[in-house]
Amino acid sequence: MEYGRRRGPLLRIRGVSVAWLPPLLLLVGVVLLDFNTGEKFRIITWIVLVPGIAAAICGVWTTAAYSVLSVVTYVLVDSAWPDQYQAGFGDFLLVALGGTLATLAAVVRVRQERYAGHMRDIAETTRRTVLRPLPSRWAGLEHAGVYLAADVDARVGGDFYDIQPGPHGTRVLVGDVQGKGLGAVETAAALLGTFREAGFHETDLRTVAARLETRMRRHRAHTAALGRDDGDRFATAVLVAFPEGTTDAIDVMNFGHEPPLAVGRLGVRELPAGDGLPLGLGDLAGGPPTVHRVRLATDETLLLVTDGVTEARDKPGEFYQLAREVSRAVRADPRRAEPRRLVRRVRDGVLRHAGGCLEDDTTIFAVRRLSGDAGTSGAAGAGGAAGWEAPGAGGSGAGRVQGG
Repeated sequence: MEYGRRRGPLLRIRGVSVAWLPPLLLLVGVVLLDFNTGEKFRIITWIVLVPGIAAAICGVWTTAAYSVLSVVTYVLVDSAWPDQYQAGFGDFLLVALGGTLATLAAVVRVRQERYAGHMRDIAETTRRTVLRPLPSRWAGLEHAGVYLAADVDARVGGDFYDIQPGPHGTRVLVGDVQGKGLGAVETAAALLGTFREAGFHETDLRTVAARLETRMRRHRAHTAALGRDDGDRFATAVLVAFPEGTTDAIDVMNFGHEPPLAVGRLGVRELPAGDGLPLGLGDLAGGPPTVHRVRLATDETLLLVTDGVTEARDKPGEFYQLAREVSRAVRADPRRAEPRRLVRRVRDGVLRHAGGCLEDDTTIFAVRRLSGDAGTSGAAGAGGAAGWEAPGAGGSGAGRVQGG
């Protein structure tokens, strides 16, 4: 496969690869200079750079073709000079050896790129398994979310979020697993799997919370039995229910997580803080946290973030002031309370505040009820047992806003 097909816009013109052009221009330039610098300063040997440049930006066969072309061009150009001014057989060997090494280098580079692409595909599959794509309008809700991985290559970490509609209303879960690496990813996947089942089947939100707590403990016990050092892992989370028949209130359970914000045209309100312990530590508190019934108007957006947002620091070490920045943005333009615009505004603000360097995984998730016919159609789209698990149409990605 030609590497030029996978390069960025600098090596494409109207979608057509031009990776072959720089080596060709260099070859022509060397030939012209050799004929114009005179017999006392021959530079035809510089043609060895041509396959070297091709090896960096072209595919294997293109590099091999330039290697052969460089040798043939060297012979033709050098033979055009009188015998006493010819570069000679030694430089011919240099050009031939350079072309051979360039071709081998291209082989190694292309293999590494294919391996890297394969690993990116695996990371993308893992991300889509943990953070499944969600329709932008789902079960009467409009949402937008963005996930920024501190490890850009990993693309997924311990942050998680999901929406689960069901016969008892729609539930939303946003959380952050303590620690990093594959262990955090596995824990997030375990909690999300439990949430998707319990959020659908269980009538009481407290029962959903109890199932999540039990799953966290079972997962820890399993990893400990495998000899892994995950015995103290826990997860902060916010569990939200949008009850059926209620249009101006939600139920919130906070497991030691950042308090959600209600963002509307009139300003920003902070909802109840985390009065419960994180998932996995519930036995220390004697039970799950309190279920808070709080007001959320139809035109208000619920904003949930992980600590990658609130703990983002600038160069002087100041934390990002989420509520203050969101309030300022909404006052300047009330339309920024819409989920997609709100998520984009927070994402850009955090990246700008941190200078583009995030030290922790960062999730920004915004959701609000759809009003009128849109809300009805959104709920209808999730109707029926099969409809609750319909495949998502939207795409999520590290750094890309998901949702409508």
